[in-house]
Amino acid sequence: MKLINIKGNTYYIPNNTNIGVYKINENEVYLIDTGNDTDCGKKILKLLDSLNLKVVGIINTHSHADHIGGNKVIQDRTSATILAHDIERLIIEFPILEPTILYGSKPLKELTNKFLCAKASNVIEIQNNLKNELEYFSLPGHSFTQIGIKTKDNVYFLGDALASYDAITKYQIFFLQDVSKYLDTLEYLKTLKGVFVISHSPLTSNLNDLIEINKNKILEIASNILKICETPKTLETILQEIFTLYNLNMNINQYVLIGSTIKAYLTYLYENEKITYYFKDNKMFFAKNI
Repeated sequence: MKLINIKGNTYYIPNNTNIGVYKINENEVYLIDTGNDTDCGKKILKLLDSLNLKVVGIINTHSHADHIGGNKVIQDRTSATILAHDIERLIIEFPILEPTILYGSKPLKELTNKFLCAKASNVIEIQNNLKNELEYFSLPGHSFTQIGIKTKDNVYFLGDALASYDAITKYQIFFLQDVSKYLDTLEYLKTLKGVFVISHSPLTSNLNDLIEINKNKILEIASNILKICETPKTLETILQEIFTLYNLNMNINQYVLIGSTIKAYLTYLYENEKITYYFKDNKMFFAKNI
């Protein structure tokens, strides 16, 4: 791990999930997200300790485990205040909610892994508790109430507001909680100007190409689901056909992550009057509107 200066007091640590670092004075910093697990948190602390920097605050863009995995160890060792917004704050405090929401009830034990269920930490609401030199703004769609952070250096930390080019190329389908809100977020991102830290992408000052790639992939997936529903299908059959179409391999994590995402697409198509649903023989079917 290494600390890289972006501009002024704004830094980041390149990682599988990029970590934001903002110096509020010579020796104290705020982190923006903490990586995917305890080991990542320890590495962050070791790096900052070597630079005589102390973590006094953590801002979580959202509640997914790869963004909050280092929270607990860092908070335990530094007493740092952790801030997050609205529903995300509740899930960070009660991480079992994440696999519960994805599964729809008490999750199978295999779903309570570190990829879906981080360790709990103590969190306060970011509203009215953020340092004056930092601003937060809403970026919903990937998760319920994801936020981004802007520093006074005009650097934006965007969390997972954009899926990376590599992720789209490799996995094809990226996790969404609300398709309509994600598309709205993409339009909002077009209005921003500055330097951007996306959690799983290289540093950039131009979002336009990645925004279009995200949007086009979403519209492609929605179109493919609509084609599948030209003949009425159950959710399980839609999932099977999507996994086959995109050459994906089903496992328990992918079943709940992609399954939840496909449900979000079905809601999007239903809200836009592209599909309907009905029940027959005690099964729920989705069908394209004629």
